[in-house]
Amino acid sequence: MQIDDEDEDDDTPSSPKPQKSRIQKKDAITVTPAAAKRIQTLLSSPNGKDAIGILLGVKRRGCNGLSYTLDYCTEPKKGAEKIESHGVKVFIEPMALFSIVGTEMDWVENDLTSEFTFINPNSKGECGCGESFNV
Repeated sequence: MQIDDEDEDDDTPSSPKPQKSRIQKKDAITVTPAAAKRIQTLLSSPNGKDAIGILLGVKRRGCNGLSYTLDYCTEPKKGAEKIESHGVKVFIEPMALFSIVGTEMDWVENDLTSEFTFINPNSKGECGCGESFNV
């Protein structure tokens, strides 16, 4: 019994190289239209006149560990993640990114309150007043 070896031709075209996929990067947070509208209002106020966007961060405080912080951003911090959504820019502090990735930022107004709210899939618990969370 004779076994034929397959000859490899040197002039056989090489298989095409896989192309880099063009995966669209997903934003670290989602800003709802209501939140964007409120941010636009804040940025057009006298306090926001020099701001280019909002800076979102977290601080260790509250009864459950972490609390969201919002401030006017006049210059992006080094390493900050920039989100552009519905015509506004939100900059996320580098140290906050791990805690809030995947979060939805919304603006809610009702008879009792008007505030930014955060639906955070990383949160393992929140305090009763809703001011702080832990991951």
